Amino acid sequence: MNFKKKRRGLCLLAAHCLVAGAIAQKAGPIKFTVSMPEPANHTFHVAMDLPAGEGDSTRLKLPDWQPGYYQLMDYASSIDKLVVKNENGNALRWVKSGKNGWTVAAKGAHMLHAEYDVKTTRKFVATSYLDEEHGYITPVSMFMHEAGKLQRPSEVTIKPLHGWNRVATGLDSVPDKAFTYVAPDFDLLYDSPLLVGNLEELPAFEVKGIPHRFIGYKLGDFDKVKLMSDIQRIVEKASSLMGDIPYKHYTFIAIGPGQGGIEHLNSTTISFSGDQLNTRGWNGMLGFITHEYFHHYNVKRIRPIELGPFNYDKGSKTNMLWVSEGLTVYYEPLIMRAAGLMGEQEFLDFFKKQITNVETKPGRLFQTLAQASAETWSDGPFGRTGDAVNKTISYYQKGPVVGMLFDLAIRHETKNKRSLDDVMRKLYQDFYIKKGRGFTEEELRATIESVAGKNLDELFSYIYTTAEPDYRKYLGYAGLEIDVTTEKHFGTFAITKKASPNALELEIFKGWSRGE
Repeated sequence: MNFKKKRRGLCLLAAHCLVAGAIAQKAGPIKFTVSMPEPANHTFHVAMDLPAGEGDSTRLKLPDWQPGYYQLMDYASSIDKLVVKNENGNALRWVKSGKNGWTVAAKGAHMLHAEYDVKTTRKFVATSYLDEEHGYITPVSMFMHEAGKLQRPSEVTIKPLHGWNRVATGLDSVPDKAFTYVAPDFDLLYDSPLLVGNLEELPAFEVKGIPHRFIGYKLGDFDKVKLMSDIQRIVEKASSLMGDIPYKHYTFIAIGPGQGGIEHLNSTTISFSGDQLNTRGWNGMLGFITHEYFHHYNVKRIRPIELGPFNYDKGSKTNMLWVSEGLTVYYEPLIMRAAGLMGEQEFLDFFKKQITNVETKPGRLFQTLAQASAETWSDGPFGRTGDAVNKTISYYQKGPVVGMLFDLAIRHETKNKRSLDDVMRKLYQDFYIKKGRGFTEEELRATIESVAGKNLDELFSYIYTTAEPDYRKYLGYAGLEIDVTTEKHFGTFAITKKASPNALELEIFKGWSRGE
């Protein structure tokens, strides 16, 4: 090679390095800055910086629903005053494309800077909200992504109002950058709400060396040491049941009363106030917290295959919300009983109430449990309203009842050596840990029957048909009797221990009530 050729080669190499560096820079995080200049008008302001798309245009999108809340939400309708500029500050034309997209004429641009307002009107766990005292951010309603590129990392900087002292979130913070957080992709960003304001943090605890925090807005006056002690017992029993803790930190985020709750991978947002502990009851709140916490296993990791990757435009319909929600309801009293937070009679009353909810509604004759799961997108989580209310059921109510029957059947068939706990652990290990995905309906059935060691056609008919459950048979396995004469009990079902159960029945009931 002569000198000129060598020099040309060095120039080409240098040019290649510059291009590679530009590509690497282009692949950096999409950056968001959230400010709150108009809290009285309930309006957030968002600034967004991202690389322009490779073609003549870049399409920005916003999800249309919040995973964990199975209803379309139309978040895009709250976006206002969108302005997009290139790296030189020149305004770029955009048009609305579809219900929740914006197509930007970005030809020739390398970087885009977008700014927009997000109007908030509703205090709810699945919607953002801002007032002069606090801000709550559901990322699905605030942060746009480039269409088809959810794998991009992101960085979020919050600019709280003057005097606000804290941000609560499950996102990892950036060292030496105040109120700045990162996510490796948009799935995690969209799964990590943020609460901003003068927040109160209760004394944290550790389970197996992993910190658990409780932070909230206007928590109120109650026994805060006892609450954290009780929550620690719940976390210890739930994680012991599953045999693994899959996160490096966990945050309970209390957003105020009357706003629902939604689970996330390493956090949960919950309605909460000290007053609720008096009006709703201490154990009622603990059950709610147990439910949302156990969801980080059951639905976030143990999940139907349809629930991830998510379809953020149309929702992710599945026949198995009776597993994700119904079995989570079932595990509420089991975990609390194991933690010593629920007595025997309260435990039995819980299931009596669930059976009563199912059997006193005519919808049980018209809609199957699988149908209720899939049709929640139109019916709502507790069935239809108005004239159609009597044609639907709730997977929140029938799901735990069927879960109870499966658990008792497995214990009976295995002489109490195995239980529904083994099913949950096997689903967790086989699909989440080993395969990194959810399970199909066929795989769920195969897993349950492999643990039971028997075909369970009758129990599966309670999911896919409107067949009447044989309560006497399955509750009898636990040494329990049920009176299904609703007229005698004014619409309730009595569940009692048998007068003289055999030894196996006693052992099943003992194991079941401890959630072992």
